[in-house]
Amino acid sequence: MSRRTSREFALQGLFQIDVAKADVHEAIEHVLEQEGAEIDPLFVRDLVSGTSKHVDRIDEILKTNTTGWDLKRMANVDRNVLRMALYEMLLHTETPTSVVLDEAIDMAKAFSTPESGKFVNGVLAKIVPVIDNLRVEFAQGE
Repeated sequence: MSRRTSREFALQGLFQIDVAKADVHEAIEHVLEQEGAEIDPLFVRDLVSGTSKHVDRIDEILKTNTTGWDLKRMANVDRNVLRMALYEMLLHTETPTSVVLDEAIDMAKAFSTPESGKFVNGVLAKIVPVIDNLRVEFAQGE
């Protein structure tokens, strides 16, 4: 099972929720129905449902780290890559932050614009130094 492919499937689900206003459960089921890829369905479910559950708090963190960028005007893929990466960095502490960062940059490059990798890297690079503090704040808010 590939975590990279699982993240790509989760991104598809988040995109459906964000852009097409799909129901979280329906979006998850839709991406899991796809055949031919070895994914971890539990990981996909967690990334989609967890990111969706915490999207307001995640967006607040992103807003404070994207000066001059309105999240609604951001490229749809970039916005969802950032949301999912931030969720994973905050709540999947077993995954090295550097891995999450690399995966997010690669997905932005692959599924968005040529500049998206640099943009995602820039935003997440501002967050990485304070991720431990954000994890504590996030945990206290639950």
